[in-house]
Amino acid sequence: MKRTKVIDILKSTSYGQPVLVKGWVRSHRGSKNVDFVALNDGSTIKNVQVVVDPAKFDGELLKQITTGACICAEGLLVESQGAGQSSEVQATNIEILGLCDNTYPMQKKGQSFEKMRENAHLRLRTNTFGAVMRIRHNMAMAIHTYFHEHGFFYFHTPLITASDCEGAGNMFQVTTKNLYDLKKDEEGRIIYDDDFFGQQTSLTVSGQLEGELGATALGAIYTFGPTFRAENSNTPRHLAEFWMIEPEVAFLDQEELMDLEEDFIKYCVRWALDNCKDDLDFLNKMVDKTLIERLQSVIGTEFVRLPYTKGIEILQEAIKNGHKFEFPCNWGDDLASEHERYLVEEHFKKPVIMTDYPSAIKAFYMKQNAPASTNAPGDSPTGSIGYQGCQAPGPTMQGTDVLFPQIGEIIGGSVREENYDKLMEEIGKRGMETDKLWWYLDTRRYGSCPHAGFGLGFERLILFVTGMQNIRDVIPFPRTPKNADF
Repeated sequence: MKRTKVIDILKSTSYGQPVLVKGWVRSHRGSKNVDFVALNDGSTIKNVQVVVDPAKFDGELLKQITTGACICAEGLLVESQGAGQSSEVQATNIEILGLCDNTYPMQKKGQSFEKMRENAHLRLRTNTFGAVMRIRHNMAMAIHTYFHEHGFFYFHTPLITASDCEGAGNMFQVTTKNLYDLKKDEEGRIIYDDDFFGQQTSLTVSGQLEGELGATALGAIYTFGPTFRAENSNTPRHLAEFWMIEPEVAFLDQEELMDLEEDFIKYCVRWALDNCKDDLDFLNKMVDKTLIERLQSVIGTEFVRLPYTKGIEILQEAIKNGHKFEFPCNWGDDLASEHERYLVEEHFKKPVIMTDYPSAIKAFYMKQNAPASTNAPGDSPTGSIGYQGCQAPGPTMQGTDVLFPQIGEIIGGSVREENYDKLMEEIGKRGMETDKLWWYLDTRRYGSCPHAGFGLGFERLILFVTGMQNIRDVIPFPRTPKNADF
């Protein structure tokens, strides 16, 4: 007989028909007259109940049906007499596919997420992580569907690169060299002539630079793949290996970029609400009781568009009124998560797109505003609606970072500098080497065009949509400092 998935059995009303179900035992309750086995195969958060008459089965077999065991149950689909389910299976035959002894660490009892990370190879079988992974899949589907429907092309950028997009230097090296016998020149620098690529290469921190090449040929592209950052950050918001979505679009200005960011992220959240109801209901009950309300509020509100300079004024006013921040927030400071969340959760109580950051705290490729810009709609084409007379004391750039409740920054974007001379000037100011970026600079010499784009950390999106509190719990096998197991 062909196997039927649990999700399909629970929807079926073909009572009296024989069915075959396979999965892992969530629980087994037994008595003298009847046993109840809760079975789950990962297709849904819900279990199917297998009803067993102990008089018709070998007692030793029933003892082997323990939490975590894998079984195959054949029987009749019947209408359930219990609450919470419409269908169940009246077992006629049971086969043990995989035994599970009593040392199984995912027993049906309360465990901390920290403890479950030690067993990341098994935590996926729990209700919480099953829900998170199904939502993760749905968010990937939403991303591909959105961009496909809007005329973007899926563009594959390399994982191995000789350039550092962010300029921070926190990259993992890729080499075939013998690390116990490194050739060095007279100044003590490693010679890479005999390395596989003939030069120093690393795992990418971003596909953006290559994505810009795609946008200047195909018009609108997006990347969606793993990225790597060798930052020694043991925080609930950082991973060494994570996934990024990075669209790049030709002929897009700052206002249009913000429209794209807002529309895209609302689409993803709406997709979760429409397609992940059971899993979200579970997480709303067990992890975050405000989750669904918060998701609905995002798609039902217009995001605030806030110049950085005005944001600093709001934060400094909050300090004057007694609010305490751990980190400083003066003009020119890179805002911390606590500052971003204050603006979103306490001041505006809605998502914020922060614009026009100081150029010095952002990447070299971001387009600067005109020197006379005041970040106000009457004075600058890049100003944001609603804030007159916000005079920035230094040069600003056309950034568009989306700040979300619970998360802080979830999207980082900007208009890119398309002018060759201005880009070279900024590279010079920062003391950057151009030999590894010659191909990128060529796009500014040969038919340059205005363009813009953003980066969305996939795991941060999953954090928001699931209500989970630690980014290590929304990726199957987290890579963090001193941790590369599984």
